[in-house]
Amino acid sequence: MKHHIEALIRAAVERLQADGALPAELTPKIIVERTRDPSHGDYACNIALTLAKAAGTKPRELAAEIVAALPDAPQVEAVSIAGPGFINFTLTDAAAFAVVGAVLEAGEAYGHSVIGDDRPVQVEFVSANPTGPLHVGHGRGAAYGATVADLLAAVGFKVHREYYVNDAGRQMDILAVSVWLRYLDLCGEKLPFPANGYQGDYVWDIAADLHRERGEAFHFDAEIVLTNLPADEAEGGDKEQYIDALIARARELLGEDAYREVFDAGLNTILDDIRRDLEEFGVVYEEWFSERSLTESGAVARAIDRLKDAGHLYQKEGAWWFRSTDFGDEKDRVVVRDNGQTTYFASDIAYHMQKLERGFDRVIDVWGADHHGYVPRVKAALQALGEDAGKLEVLLVQFAILYRGGEKVPMSTRAGEFVTLRQLREEVGNDAARFFYVLRKSEQHMDFDLDLAKSQSNDNPVYYIQYAHARVCSVFRQLAEQGLTHDAERGLANLLQLTEPHEQALLTRLARFPEVVESAALNHEPHQLAHFLRDLANEFHTYYNAHQFLVADEALRDARLCLIRAVRQVIANGLGLLGVSAPESM
Repeated sequence: MKHHIEALIRAAVERLQADGALPAELTPKIIVERTRDPSHGDYACNIALTLAKAAGTKPRELAAEIVAALPDAPQVEAVSIAGPGFINFTLTDAAAFAVVGAVLEAGEAYGHSVIGDDRPVQVEFVSANPTGPLHVGHGRGAAYGATVADLLAAVGFKVHREYYVNDAGRQMDILAVSVWLRYLDLCGEKLPFPANGYQGDYVWDIAADLHRERGEAFHFDAEIVLTNLPADEAEGGDKEQYIDALIARARELLGEDAYREVFDAGLNTILDDIRRDLEEFGVVYEEWFSERSLTESGAVARAIDRLKDAGHLYQKEGAWWFRSTDFGDEKDRVVVRDNGQTTYFASDIAYHMQKLERGFDRVIDVWGADHHGYVPRVKAALQALGEDAGKLEVLLVQFAILYRGGEKVPMSTRAGEFVTLRQLREEVGNDAARFFYVLRKSEQHMDFDLDLAKSQSNDNPVYYIQYAHARVCSVFRQLAEQGLTHDAERGLANLLQLTEPHEQALLTRLARFPEVVESAALNHEPHQLAHFLRDLANEFHTYYNAHQFLVADEALRDARLCLIRAVRQVIANGLGLLGVSAPESM
């Protein structure tokens, strides 16, 4: 209905432009919103206020002209002008009741639209380094990114979900060395483990598998490994120099082929675990994009050459620097080190260049909030490449902080002291995890209360919403148990009997669902949908507690059953978009 009213106003404005009452070159942005006060009607528009200056008239006078130019609309009972020039629309009773039939006819498609016009959008999310299992913090990015993608698809965008696999670079080398050191330990060699190595039990598991499958193939005496290495942190040395020296020693002793085998053992084991974890969490991708492929395909070299040719790189102390300060960044950035190795930033430039080359109209990155400083430099690089940096949108997600029994749970991937996403799902279930993760704006800090997520009470929002769905299902089971049937056609023909305030509130709420889905999608705010469902569930529970559905009056009974069927459908549709199930019994 919102889009129908927008179309009415647009037709009126075009008519005034054709008559010369408004400048023909105007392309007004028409915004129609729900009124907060029911006495002001159902919808309101401020178009007269925004166009009054261009029209050279007062807003109320222009509002009157727009109202007079509106086409006939059977669904609109009244149009009025309020305040300085707002145009208010009041719908007919028939239009208000029509939502029930619309929901039941559309079924799972109710709330979906085509405003995206099948435009290609890439959503890249999670993309955690495959150096350990996904933890609770990653879970929020997974739930948020997946829901944003699903919402965009629901409103008509062609969505490509992508995971960027960081399968190259220093952190992966640190993982490889961590696995190798644990492997050597299993071979009977005792070496000091670096403070900045990966220490979780999962590293031992990978090393054990490697030892079981390859025996002593990668075994070297500790003395050989440690010869001429700098002191580690425990001996007063620099931990970064020590780990880098270990990486170099591993490459030297193992050779590139064997080193790559150890490297890939860690990478593939963890990546397979991540993939399985996300799939079980209801998160799937169209593509898992390899960072390594950017170098192998020449994309990194091509991006650097483009920047050089455009004059945006300069050499200093043997390294190549990108003049990102020319584009508003706080300092220039290295893209090629003095040893000839490219940086993470160079790969990121190439990756985003390649994204746009694939033809996406929009590119959405979901990053942890700690990466906020990285945004301007990536946008700067796109500008320097001659690309439209406005096509890139970065959505920042604060990590979730887990609480159990009122105590904060520590998380450190290096130390191995963290709660994995899998452990969280096993404790509270997929549904609670998916819902709680999107209950607040992504950029807001989130305290994840495990005790609340597990509780079966009205204070637990996901339980409360699912219970509403299950309650509707129970009504229809009771209907069958009493030997009664539901005549949907008769119910739809008698919707005008639904005059109770609770029923009117539900009708209004159901009609808002497509608007909420659209707003949540376009603003990347899944919490809007989560809050809508909680409000809808509250209105249904209130209705359920105040009225009987299986009444003797068949016409009223069927009308009420149609209404609660529509409620059930909208709850199921909304929960589905959030990646949450809609159980039939609880």
